[in-house]
Amino acid sequence: MQNDWLKSRVQASPSQTALLMGDRQWSYAELNRLVNGCCVRLAALGVQPGDFVAVLLPNSPLYVCLIHALARLGAVLVPLNTRLTLAEWQWQAAVVDCRLVFCEPEMAAAAGQDFRLVPVDETWLNAESAVWESRHFGLNRVQAVVFTSGTSGRPKGAMLTFSNHFYSALASAYRVGVLPDDLWLSCLPLYHVGGLAVIWRSCLYGTAVDLHPKFDLTAVNDSLNHKPISLISLVPTMLARLLESRQTWPETLRLALIGGAAASPDLLARALAAGVPVAITYGLTEAASQVATMRPEDVRRKPGSVGRPLLFTTVRIVNADGSDLPPDEMGEVVVSGPTLMVGYAGEDALTDNTFHTGDMGYVDADGDLWVVQRRSDLIVTGGENVYPAEVEAVLKNHTAVIAACVVGLPDGEWGQVVVAAVVVKEGTAVTAAELTQFCRERLAGYKLPRQIYFVPDLPLTASGKIARQEVAQNLAIARD
Repeated sequence: MQNDWLKSRVQASPSQTALLMGDRQWSYAELNRLVNGCCVRLAALGVQPGDFVAVLLPNSPLYVCLIHALARLGAVLVPLNTRLTLAEWQWQAAVVDCRLVFCEPEMAAAAGQDFRLVPVDETWLNAESAVWESRHFGLNRVQAVVFTSGTSGRPKGAMLTFSNHFYSALASAYRVGVLPDDLWLSCLPLYHVGGLAVIWRSCLYGTAVDLHPKFDLTAVNDSLNHKPISLISLVPTMLARLLESRQTWPETLRLALIGGAAASPDLLARALAAGVPVAITYGLTEAASQVATMRPEDVRRKPGSVGRPLLFTTVRIVNADGSDLPPDEMGEVVVSGPTLMVGYAGEDALTDNTFHTGDMGYVDADGDLWVVQRRSDLIVTGGENVYPAEVEAVLKNHTAVIAACVVGLPDGEWGQVVVAAVVVKEGTAVTAAELTQFCRERLAGYKLPRQIYFVPDLPLTASGKIARQEVAQNLAIARD
């Protein structure tokens, strides 16, 4: 019988610190005791091996315990984005036929009875100590279904196995290193693959996580000032705010991993000038987080590149017919390797362990990857992915709207902001504020258009499709 990773870690280093949150901390032995208690509670709720169990909670010790407990029981975690609307997360839970949805008490009261909701808070961790054996642990078993956005605009559930996480942790360690006293500050949400990856990596390494409920500038600065933080994961917006708020950085900090969106040259220059050891990463939910990472010394030498692929991962650049392109020629980024998901929930498995990302980029003569555009029309705002098709569909559901085109425009703070061009029915009176409120009731806040422009028509390509690039150029001019 194979032990799960937490139990194996307890056997190796029970007194080593596993988790910090605020002024509290837990050793691996203490965390294991709480996880066993969670297993008892989950089993009492009828959770069985193979069940899909959703978690709709902010980052917390309870969330970490649920991650380990579901693994120990053989169930599959479905982490749901807490910023989604009721309709959005219910759709995701339904796609994988979730048996239970764990949520905060106030969420359960507002959500109705469409799902078996389990309201929980930190008192859920007060279960009596118990011993629970891992009967169903195996590397090839699906650990989580993490939703990402598909090119059609509909979210897709990436099925990630323990093997995916294992090879991701090993490859990341090979590239950025691991020290016995590493303390990884994680303010990324646990429903993002980047946040989930930190939990598994730290357990495998035997190192500690300083977990934050969210990115709160004061709290993150407090940790940097008073805890021996050695690694921190950030999106560019977070890095920009930290640079504005502090003059010095702790000597213990050896890496600031920057991902989730492209970091502007100006931001990188400011970070390097401030002495921040930035490591630029390119990652995918479908690849259990990191695909390529450039270490700080190389970022200074070659800003803008995301570096070489990690150990075990192969990156190819192909043209429209799938043929490999030579160095410095732009095409689609294709990834292969053991960190790739089994496939999307409800769809066929990946073929030949290869994933066509839809991202455009090139590999230079040194073998370093340059990502020019993420997934064609994808908008990345503050580290969150927004697909125009999803926002456009909501806008076009308004009775006054005939057509809509949503694009991302450059923004110094957010990387990109969501902007919409809308055609309304002749003689119809509707305001931008009314359309924004219509969207707010149906979409997560980060997906909302920050500006809505009314236009008489939308330009079309020769094939009759909306000329999205022309719309973006027109809106950029209008905004200026």
